[in-house]
Amino acid sequence: MLMVAASQQPLPCPVQYHHLQGAKRVVEIVERYDAECVPDAYKSNKVAYIKNGSISKNCTKLLKVDKLMKAPIYIYYQLDNYYQNHRRYVKSRSDKQLLDGLQNNDTSSCKPEESNGGLPVVPCGLVAWSLFNDSYIFTRGAVPLKVNRKNIAWKSDRDHKFGKRVYPFNFQNGSLIGGGKLDPHIPLSDQEDLIVWMRTAALPSFRKLYGRIEEDLHPSDLITVNLTNNYNTYSFGGAKKLVLSTSSWLGGKNDFLGVFYIFVGSSCIFISLVFLLLHLKDSRPCGDATFSYWNRKNVSL
Repeated sequence: MLMVAASQQPLPCPVQYHHLQGAKRVVEIVERYDAECVPDAYKSNKVAYIKNGSISKNCTKLLKVDKLMKAPIYIYYQLDNYYQNHRRYVKSRSDKQLLDGLQNNDTSSCKPEESNGGLPVVPCGLVAWSLFNDSYIFTRGAVPLKVNRKNIAWKSDRDHKFGKRVYPFNFQNGSLIGGGKLDPHIPLSDQEDLIVWMRTAALPSFRKLYGRIEEDLHPSDLITVNLTNNYNTYSFGGAKKLVLSTSSWLGGKNDFLGVFYIFVGSSCIFISLVFLLLHLKDSRPCGDATFSYWNRKNVSL
C-alpha cells in the first residue's frame, strides 16, 4: 500500500512547472520615476518641491520595449513603503456613505476627514482623501497610444459598493489637500480611479490598475511617457513606479505560486521515498499473525 501511495504523490512537473512557466512568459517594464522627476534645484528638498503648486510637475520618461508585448497591456502604478493596511487609515472611511451618500449621517468612522467648514464630505475618510493623482500619456513615435480606463475596477464594487446616485460633495475643499480631486458631476459608481484606490492593499508595496493599452508593442519600440508627478510620497520616503505588463492564465508576473508548488511536490516525493525505505528495511512479512499479542508467550493480560 505504501508503494501505491508513493506513486500517487504530486510530481513537480508538468502541472507545477506550467505555473512557473506561465509567470515567466509575462513581459514587464518597470520604471521608477519619483526621484528623477524632481528638478535639480529641489533634489535636496523634495518635500518642498511636491508641496509647491507653482512648480510644474510635468515629466517625461522613455521606455524601450525589449520583447513582444501582446495586447491587452496593463498599466499599473506601484507604490512602495506605503502602509494602506495601517489600522487607523483602513478604518477612516464609511462604506454606507459610499453607497447611500448624504442620506447616511453617521460619518464618525471617517475622522479626521468627516467634514469641512461644517459640511459633510463625500466621500469621507483618509482613504478617499489620499487618492492617487499622478497621470500618464503614452506615445509611440509620434502616434499617441490610446489608454482604455474603463472597467479597471471590480464589477461587484461598481454595482454594489458605490452608489449610482451618490456624487462627490465638499471633497478636497480644505486647506490641506491629500491627493486627487473628483468630478462632482460624475457618480461614485463611475469614478473608477477612486474605486480601485478604495480597495486597500494588504502589503506596503502594491500595484493598482491604471488602464489598458489594447494594441501590441513590438521589440525596439520606444514609448514616450508624459506624466504628472503630483502625488506626495517624499514625506514618508515612499517610491513610485510605472509598470507595463502583459498577463498569462495565472495573471501577472509572480513566481511564488510555481516555486511553492514545485517545493511542495518535491517534499512529498522525498517523504514518500523515506517511508518506502523504512518499509523495505522492515523484514517482517505483511499480515503475519504470529506477531499478534494473543499469540505471544508469557503475555500477561
